[in-house]
Amino acid sequence: MNILSLAHYVPKKVLKNDDLTRMVDTSDEWIYTRTGIRERHIAADDEDNSDMALAASRQALDQAGLQPGDIDAIIAATCTPDMTMPGMSSSLQGKLGNEHAMTFDLNAACSGFIYSLDVADS
Repeated sequence: MNILSLAHYVPKKVLKNDDLTRMVDTSDEWIYTRTGIRERHIAADDEDNSDMALAASRQALDQAGLQPGDIDAIIAATCTPDMTMPGMSSSLQGKLGNEHAMTFDLNAACSGFIYSLDVADS
């Protein structure tokens, strides 16, 4: 298997630890020393996971010089799909405009990316 490109997307809204101190009894130091987290990105109210996957997918396709129709399979490794049915992979397929790709969601929590690579390689 050859990986032609990798891409990512994070929502624009950022919630910093200091923002959380105004909501709950905590501090930046308390959160950071226990988690290593200083900030997190928060999806907009109208932003689904498939929208975030679409942005990353378009970036990856551009980097690889490919079109959505060049993709034969879409595997969505997620525990948080837009909705139960249809799967997020089908939503992404529609948003990409790819009419022929096989699609399925793979729910394997933190190891989902690795499982997806293995399934794609198979």
